[in-house]
Amino acid sequence: MILVIDVGNTNIVLGVFDGDDLVTSWRTGTDRRRTADDLGVFVRNLFYFQGLDLVDVEAIVMSSVVPPMTPVICEMCSRYFRKVPLVVGPGVKTGMPIRYENPREVGADRIVNAVSVAERYGAPSVIVDFGTAITFCAVSRSGEYLGGAIVPGIGVATEALFEKAAKLPRIELLKPGQVIGKNTVASMQSGIYYGFIGQLEGIVQRIKTEIGGDAVVVATGGMAELICSGTKCVDHIDPDITLWGLKLIYERNR
Repeated sequence: MILVIDVGNTNIVLGVFDGDDLVTSWRTGTDRRRTADDLGVFVRNLFYFQGLDLVDVEAIVMSSVVPPMTPVICEMCSRYFRKVPLVVGPGVKTGMPIRYENPREVGADRIVNAVSVAERYGAPSVIVDFGTAITFCAVSRSGEYLGGAIVPGIGVATEALFEKAAKLPRIELLKPGQVIGKNTVASMQSGIYYGFIGQLEGIVQRIKTEIGGDAVVVATGGMAELICSGTKCVDHIDPDITLWGLKLIYERNR
């Protein structure tokens, strides 16, 4: 089995592959105060309740956009799995040329997602990841990572609205029944929901114009289902593309 770990600013996502089957996956909050032992006990319990054994893990591969967490998770892997993880970064073979001015600036998760989508859905492609930040990534027809756009995530924008506007409440984001809200909460929900849909459609269309109008559009991340249910500009919603990308990169570095 292969354990894959994606460390994001908000969540850590783990998955276990047995051959070409994604056996299971878990999501936990990213807490920079957690120690290697905290995480080790947590992961061991996850395996136990899923009926899996730590000793069956043959290899571990991870990506991280939270530098302080990377050595902690590496220590956890060494102590509890007796494995040194492959950490996606400079020097790791991805099989995808990166046409960024400084390739080291590109978040590992963005490269992993691009590799995954190009392999599973083809190119040219646009990848939209609804995370702490919303990232838009473009892959050329020849399979090159071109770059993209980064905007504040939905949670970040919503919380900023609550913190900076004295009379606006903290809200739960739901799909509104109509654009015209009849009260403050409904108006905020409408503005955020349809505002992000408009942003999604606008940026995707501009990227497709630059790389090819036939580009496949794939969305992932925690808010993908909610936002993409209100638009037809996304071809596929795939919550596991990062996990599959990590597996692909591991296989390309064996």
